[in-house]
Amino acid sequence: MNKITIAIDGFSSTGKSTVAKRLAKALGYVYVDSGAMYRAVTLYAMQNNLIEKNCFDKHQLIEQLDNIQISFKFNDNLGFAEVCLNGENVEKNIRTLEVSQFVSQVATVSEVREQLVLQQQNFGKHKAVVMDGRDIGTVVFPDAELKLFMTASAEKRAKRRYDELIERGDDVSFEDVLNNVQTRDYIDSTREDSPLTMAEEAIKVDNSNLTLDEQFEFILKLSEDKISECN
Repeated sequence: MNKITIAIDGFSSTGKSTVAKRLAKALGYVYVDSGAMYRAVTLYAMQNNLIEKNCFDKHQLIEQLDNIQISFKFNDNLGFAEVCLNGENVEKNIRTLEVSQFVSQVATVSEVREQLVLQQQNFGKHKAVVMDGRDIGTVVFPDAELKLFMTASAEKRAKRRYDELIERGDDVSFEDVLNNVQTRDYIDSTREDSPLTMAEEAIKVDNSNLTLDEQFEFILKLSEDKISECN
């Protein structure tokens, strides 16, 4: 049976990674979280004092890109691969609101995008991959057989993200999370290099009023239909 490439794009906190992980497991495909790669670069920049609230040393980050090694290590207990930065598992570290506040700025740097896109394309060269992000269907895999674009209202997305952070034990306010979501939307959609846009042939999935199971079943059916169509 032929394998396909599934590209899932969309706004932050729309549950792209959650559904992509589940979909990859159901299909027996490889899952790649492209957003985690940008978060890992952001964490590196924070650890090395290259970015803070009112300062971002882009040139130093570009100079140090060769020092940043990103890899994925499969966690048998979780059932998916966790991201490692220079050999250290940073899966939990990259999911904080602090990293979220800076990741869209880091993602605007063309040199960062160029390097990570090459890695992402390498992950998917044999197909049988589910990858989520902001430019997967438009830049990373423009020839993907199935392209999805996920969206939901900013308030719904902020509530989901807020609940997730509170459950983890993070001390955050809903207002801060909502502001972060709205700010990231603006930066992601207006950056010069590979802005967040829906590919012409992508299927739009508005999950504002869908449960995780409803969303998954809908996307799984789309994927299975496309796989059948390609065989």
